[in-house]
Amino acid sequence: MPFRIALSGLNAASADLRVVGNNVANANTTGFKQSKIQFSDIYAASALGASSNAVGSGVKISDVKQQFFQGNIDFTSSNLDLAINGEGFFRLNDNGVTKYSRAGSFGVDNTGFAVNSEGQRLTGYQADSSGNITGALGDIVLSTNDLAPRASTSVTMTANLDASQTAPTVAFSRTNAATYNHSTSLTTYDTQGNAILQTMYFDKTATANVWNMYTYFTNPAGTIVEGIPAGGVSGDPMVLTFNNTGVLTGVVPNNGTATIADYNPVNPATNAANMSIDVTLTGLTQYGSGFGVTDLTQDGYTTGRLSGVDVGDTGVITARYTNGQSLSLAQVAMANFRNLNGLLQLGDTSWSESFSSGSALVGAPGTGTLGFIQAGALEGSNVDLTEQLVNMITAQRNFQSNAQVIQTADTITQTIINIR
Repeated sequence: MPFRIALSGLNAASADLRVVGNNVANANTTGFKQSKIQFSDIYAASALGASSNAVGSGVKISDVKQQFFQGNIDFTSSNLDLAINGEGFFRLNDNGVTKYSRAGSFGVDNTGFAVNSEGQRLTGYQADSSGNITGALGDIVLSTNDLAPRASTSVTMTANLDASQTAPTVAFSRTNAATYNHSTSLTTYDTQGNAILQTMYFDKTATANVWNMYTYFTNPAGTIVEGIPAGGVSGDPMVLTFNNTGVLTGVVPNNGTATIADYNPVNPATNAANMSIDVTLTGLTQYGSGFGVTDLTQDGYTTGRLSGVDVGDTGVITARYTNGQSLSLAQVAMANFRNLNGLLQLGDTSWSESFSSGSALVGAPGTGTLGFIQAGALEGSNVDLTEQLVNMITAQRNFQSNAQVIQTADTITQTIINIR
């Protein structure tokens, strides 16, 4: 009997060494979670229970549990290396089979999908054409297409017209600086992304607190097109009226809005469609100080080529373009489980759900119990080599002790055999 008991001890110590060896072997494996073996004793029992003075029959392995605590985060030079800081797993599509992993080394395959080294596709919440994240789950595609241009529709200006200026004595002409008091310009864009220079001229009228604003558009070929106010005729200016405290009170013709100059349509003299431009003049004032523009913006842009991809801590993947614009492409999806030790180990640092683990709880990073994403980093193994070396010594001592039991039992048996 001692032989069988000691043999179970040898098997247990050997299994302990295998667990320690596997932990040590994966000390540098990205996203690896160390395991810990658990043992239970064995007692002979019948239907009526075990005897109060029964001697144990050895030991057996009761469980091998993985320890899912956080590993160290190591920074890399790739924006698509992703580490999870907190709980949760990446959700992966392996040819239709859903897997989960903490290893976040991703790249882009020849079809544009975000994949790991095993070719498993990272899944996430899809974005629509405007960059709005939807609730639809799918494989993440990093599109390298050019960003289509957006025609300018709105210009916002904050400026001061000098109240001390005198009205020009000759009719306005954009080519004669003596016929206007101030001017400013900015670049807008037509529907094909062509840069259209929009220039606004201001001349003070003989009527107190009244100014004229003339607008012209110049295309890349140098063709100049007059901006005709909506509801007006060629040559008509926008008439700007201020009160005696310098606040803009009216724009005529204004298309029903007191502080918006509406130009619709504007022919950009290119092959693009006509433009519709609203110039918001809410911040325009007439004070007794020099002319100055403090804000002049517009909402259009030209074509952009992909220049880079960024991933935020909430998993939103954003493409950056050469025209200064950015567009959300997708949001990384994460999953968590009620019983992590119920997950099935599949190898390649991946797991699958089981009945014991419960169904995956899928959500966006930073929501619920899910952790955040650290881009340009990888989560290392959570193996502590010092701890494992101590465990190795303990397992070795256990093995030697059980071997000594066998040796002692053999000596006793041999003594009995030699009795005459």
